[in-house]
Amino acid sequence: MQAFVAPQDGYDLIGDVHGCGATLATLLETLGYHIVDGVYRHPTRKVIFLGDIIDRGPRIRLAVQLASSMVNAGEALIVMGNHEYNALAYCRRARPSAGGEHRDFLRSHTSRHNRIIRETLDQYQHHPDEWDEALRWFMRMPLCLELPPLAPGQSGLRVVHACWDEPLVRTFLERYPDGCIDEDFLHESIEHDSFAYRVLDRMTRGANLRLPEGVEIHSGDGFTRRSFRTHFWAREPRTYGDVVFQPDNLPGELESRWLSEQELANLPYYGPEQPPLFLGHYWCEGLPALPAPNIACLDYSAVKFGRLVAYRFSGEATLDAANFVWVPVPREPSRRPVPEELSRDTLSNQSFANGASQ
Repeated sequence: MQAFVAPQDGYDLIGDVHGCGATLATLLETLGYHIVDGVYRHPTRKVIFLGDIIDRGPRIRLAVQLASSMVNAGEALIVMGNHEYNALAYCRRARPSAGGEHRDFLRSHTSRHNRIIRETLDQYQHHPDEWDEALRWFMRMPLCLELPPLAPGQSGLRVVHACWDEPLVRTFLERYPDGCIDEDFLHESIEHDSFAYRVLDRMTRGANLRLPEGVEIHSGDGFTRRSFRTHFWAREPRTYGDVVFQPDNLPGELESRWLSEQELANLPYYGPEQPPLFLGHYWCEGLPALPAPNIACLDYSAVKFGRLVAYRFSGEATLDAANFVWVPVPREPSRRPVPEELSRDTLSNQSFANGASQ
């Protein structure tokens, strides 16, 4: 693995890929990256992936190969997403319990969990060594990045998949300065009262609030949820509507429901005086927009026929929506862009779904 050297001009941050390998290659080419020695490279810029490379899409192996080759060549950085964490826990045998609940794997193989990882396991079914290497790569992913300015007068930046909870991040980095977890941390993370669980839950899944008793959200992805995703940049939120951050609407009149003191205490806050922060995770829809002057969410639901989005960061303290770059993913396969620098053999060998060109 080649050492990472900071780029001359800036970073291109890329949101959740979710197995859209051909779309990722197209976005890289749109950003001016070209294949040199088998790796996408740019003469003056480097990529930061925001996690969730795997699951759901038709070319998961290609997406992993493209991203990991760039990271290994020193052309990119990456943070762990909740789907990489889920895959690690799903595939790790649990250690013998001293008297607690017995489990075979760290993440139980329920019908819901099986469904989430199904496409990934299907596409790696005949490539077990490649999957084992992917799992080893996931373990090397840091949970967050805090990068210094590239030049005097510029701003640094922060990167996390879902939520930057400053006190929790500081405590974690004091114990794990490189931002990477180890095997003990991974195994500890299944205990809901553990530090490891709080870190991985908050940084890879974000802040959530429980719905009132008896209330459920029937999500557009087919899952039933009893909590909702919240953002963490409202200075003085008062109602559920002030903090909800997900494509699914809250049922009934819940948006006007007042936040309790306990709910307010459990919500982190990222203020406008903080460095620019880049996130994925939240299944945004429509045209890319900035939720706050120093925050960009880059997950625009590519695998759900949305957009694979990047932000071209060049040291600005106040982010600019003009720096978004994206590749749309139309429903009709014939309308989807195809990368020019990947061979047809590569694309055909990596295609899993009929008619897929993602």
